[in-house]
Order: sequence, then structure tokens, then C-alpha cells
Amino acid sequence: MVDLRAKPFYLNDEQITWVEKTISSMSLEEKIGQLFITILTNEEDRKVENIQKMLDTYHVGGIRYHNAPPRVIRKMAEDLQAHARVPLLIASNCEQGGNGGMTGGTPVACGAALSAIGTEEAVYEMGTVCAKEARAVGCNWNFAPVVDLPSNWRNTIVNLRAYNENPDDVIRFSKSFFKAMREHNIITCMKHFPGDGTEENDQHLLMGINNLEPDEWDATFGKVYKALIDEGVMTIMAGHIALPKYSKKLNPSLADRDIKPATLARELLHDLLRVQLGFNGLVVTDASHMIGMFGATVPRSEQVPLAIAAGCDMFLFFNDKDEDFAYMMDGYKRGIITEERLSDALHRIVGLKAAAHLHKQKEVGTLVPPESALAVVGCEEHKAVSKKLADKFITLVKDSEHYLPMTPEKYKRIKLVYIGAEDMVVAGTKLKTNNEEVIAALVESLTERGFIVDAEPMEQKGKCEEFKKKYDAVLLALNVSGFAQFNTMRVKWDMPAKQPWYCSEVPTFVVSLSFTNMLIDVPMARCYINAYMSHREAIDATIDKMMGKSLFYGKYRDTVFCERWDTRY
Repeated sequence: MVDLRAKPFYLNDEQITWVEKTISSMSLEEKIGQLFITILTNEEDRKVENIQKMLDTYHVGGIRYHNAPPRVIRKMAEDLQAHARVPLLIASNCEQGGNGGMTGGTPVACGAALSAIGTEEAVYEMGTVCAKEARAVGCNWNFAPVVDLPSNWRNTIVNLRAYNENPDDVIRFSKSFFKAMREHNIITCMKHFPGDGTEENDQHLLMGINNLEPDEWDATFGKVYKALIDEGVMTIMAGHIALPKYSKKLNPSLADRDIKPATLARELLHDLLRVQLGFNGLVVTDASHMIGMFGATVPRSEQVPLAIAAGCDMFLFFNDKDEDFAYMMDGYKRGIITEERLSDALHRIVGLKAAAHLHKQKEVGTLVPPESALAVVGCEEHKAVSKKLADKFITLVKDSEHYLPMTPEKYKRIKLVYIGAEDMVVAGTKLKTNNEEVIAALVESLTERGFIVDAEPMEQKGKCEEFKKKYDAVLLALNVSGFAQFNTMRVKWDMPAKQPWYCSEVPTFVVSLSFTNMLIDVPMARCYINAYMSHREAIDATIDKMMGKSLFYGKYRDTVFCERWDTRY
């Protein structure tokens, strides 16, 4: 059972009394409901009468949501907290700025960009923007940072989101991020236990596998988790990732066919995380719609209660509210979830709310900040942080033919070739790309600096000599990104004329506005830059550096060369 007086809760007598009274006053339905974090996806869900109905029916312990305008999210949070008998955990997903919490939030810097800077101060500045903007809309919990170790260059699910593969860097950066969260009363979290980044697959599509030997895991991922648990992180998100060699060490009788992802594996959640690493806080599943959870060939009716029985305390997202609630209740009544395990989970959930002082905030009406607090979202101060960090993280990987600087005097006429992301479907919702916005920003930024830009898509290649007479250089902008549809994200040349034949004809500058591993698809590039982000501040900083107006400060990791000799030249 959890010790609420110990790290990371540190509850006093008054808080523990509130926890015990709150739990003892709950009906069985309310207790089962506390295990769930639901999602509000649309305007209909956010209507006051539907919020009230949802809370009265399912009694959820927490909320996550699809991005919406700040005022919409804040009003949603206000209505939720006003109608909840027990204050709710309201979570954001701010990993790289306020844009993880709402539309219009400030994009600042992803994990890989912060690693390119290499300082705790930069992480703290980014984390402060995350915390302030998330808090302004009523969030009290943030599902970040990503503490995975991306040692496999083919991995795209955490390529940008994680810092790097060095455990010591991840520890120091994460501590700075936690500092920012705590200063703004945001509950800390890290993900995705037992660790992503060693393989190329996406847990949205199949069960992930971290195939490290136990000793190697202890020295890498285990070192990160142990250090940050000792630091006092309050919650951990378990991934749909198996750790088979450790599972077999902890349970030698386990057959290969019985290996499960961490979200369903008691030997990982209890024996490794709780006992060996000493984690006393709350464990939440990663999103339960991800196929990685189904990938263990466990039916949904068993998955739902088994996640709690295995040691998760909260279950992220319903598939169907009525069905999943019934599955959880049935799992309790059938003994899959024991009375002791239910009590332990409830004490961690309600104890977390007490540790965050949500019960006191409810009493005085401060669970959600006033509407005036929204002024911080996308404010000039935060845009200045974004600009400052962009100047530090843009990374020149190579310029082997000395094409730089790219100035209007040398390369007046620029052909812009843009390869963008595709629309994604995540959790049943189609998310539109920002390709047109990024192209417009690139053209505007180049034009403002004196270049003549042709951004029209090339329908056909045409004659090489005519191309050389028409253009002085090509800027190939790669904005490949996404998840939940492909296990690996590679350049998809939507038109044959866009394929990089021009690299042999005119100086070609390749800039990746997203993933760091794009040299695998353009090894012939002689000038390659990782910009990490596609917001305007990053675009302006990239072009200024290409023009020689500013130095390149970002540091790359060797994984950018994708284990090919020809990408280095």
C-alpha cells in the first residue's frame, strides 16, 4: 500500500484525513470512476449539461482533451470543476511549449532542440512557458517530459520529443523541467516507462519492445528512472512497451507468448518500478486506444481491469464509456482487481489531489484561474523565449561544399521545394497539417531578406540547363512529421520532379523542420540543417544563420548520419 506521508506525496494529517473521508464517502461506482481519465473531444461534450451528465454517470478522476482555443478549454475546466464532487485532475500534454495544451499556445522547443542547446536553463525556460500557459486554462497536471532514450535513429515516435540517448543529460534536463512545473503548481510526470527509443516501431500501432538486457537497462533507462524518482516525480506514464528480458528475470516462468507491455505487466510495475526503483507515486497508462495495448492479444474486457490489477492506478481514455466502465466494474467483482489493489489506487489518486492542494483550491474557488490569466497564452514574452531558444538550437550538420552563406548576392533566385506532413488520424480524429502555413512563412521570411522565391510545385523536371539558368539555388524544406499511422516516417516524394535530382545541378540547401534523421533520404545533400521546429521563430532563425547573420550554435548527435558513410560528406 502507498505511504502518503512519504515521497512524493508528503501529506500531513489534515490532508490524509481528507483523503480517507473522501474515499470512505464514495459509492462503489464513484470508486471505479476515479480510475478513469476521459477525453472531451468536441463542442457537444463540453456543454454544461453534458459535463454534468458525464460526471454523474462515470465519476471520472481526471480529464484530458483535444486542443481547442484557450477560452474554450478554460470554460470547460471551470464547468468540470464546478460540477465534480471530488476535484478533477486536468492534464495537458505540453512537451515543447504551450501549444501542447491549446490552439494558440506558444511553440518553443522540442526535446531534441533543447538537447542541441545542451543547458538546463533552456529547458527551464521552455518548461516555464509550458507551465504558465497550461495553468492559465485550468490544467494541474502535465504529461511531460519524455525521458526516453532515442538510441535507434529509425525511431520517429520520440525522435524529436526525447532529449537524447545520454542518461545523464536526460536526468539534468528533466530536473529543470520539473522545477518549472513545481513553481507553477503543476503535477509532475515522466513517460514512457520502461522506455522507448531502442526500436523503430510506434506503440500507437503495435506493442513496443525494449529488448535491452537487464544490466544494460539498469545502466541507462533504469538510471534515469531511479534518479528522477529520487528527485520526487509524482506520476509516471506507463507505455505499451514490453521489456521481455527483464520480465523473464523477474518472473523466470514467463513464456514468450505471455510477455505483456508494461501497462499490463505486474512484474514490471510492481517488482521493478515499485519495489526495485522505489516509486511510491501514481502510475497512469498511456492512451488505451493505442494498438500497443491490444497488441498483447488481451481482449478489451480483460485489458481494462488488468491494467489496474497489474499496478497502474489510472486508465487513460475510454473506448466506449458504458462498456469500459462495465469492464472495470466486472473486473473488480470477479476479483481481477482485488479490494486491496482498488484501495491502493484510490489512495494514490485522491492523495495526488491532496498533494496538489486541489481540495483547498476547491474550497476557495481557485481551481481554475480567472479569465484574465489567459493573457499569458501566446504573449510577446513567451514569443521572445521562443525566438531566443531558436537562435540557440538551429544545427548545421554539414556544409561540405561550402555553399554557405546563402545570401541574395550569391543566390538571388531560390526554388523552394517543400515536402510536408500528411494529415493524421489520432484517436479517431483527423488532424490537419500546417503545410500551407509553413510554406507561407518560408516564402515571407526569404522574401523579406531579399530573395526571389518560386514556391510553385514542379510538375515535371524539364531540362537541366534551363533549370540552372532560371534558379541560383534550391531550398529543400522537409517538414515530415506525424505518428499513429506509420511505424517509420520517411520522405514521400509526392511528385517525381521534387525528387532531389537538382542536388547535382545547383547548390541545394536541405533544411529539416522536423525529424533529425532525414539524411537517410537525402544522403546526396552537401548542406544539411536540422531546425527541429516549424514555427516562425525557428524559420527566421534558420534563414538568418544560413545568410551568415548569426552563428550556428546547435550541437548534433551522431545518429543524424543514420549509420551511412555517404551521409557524412
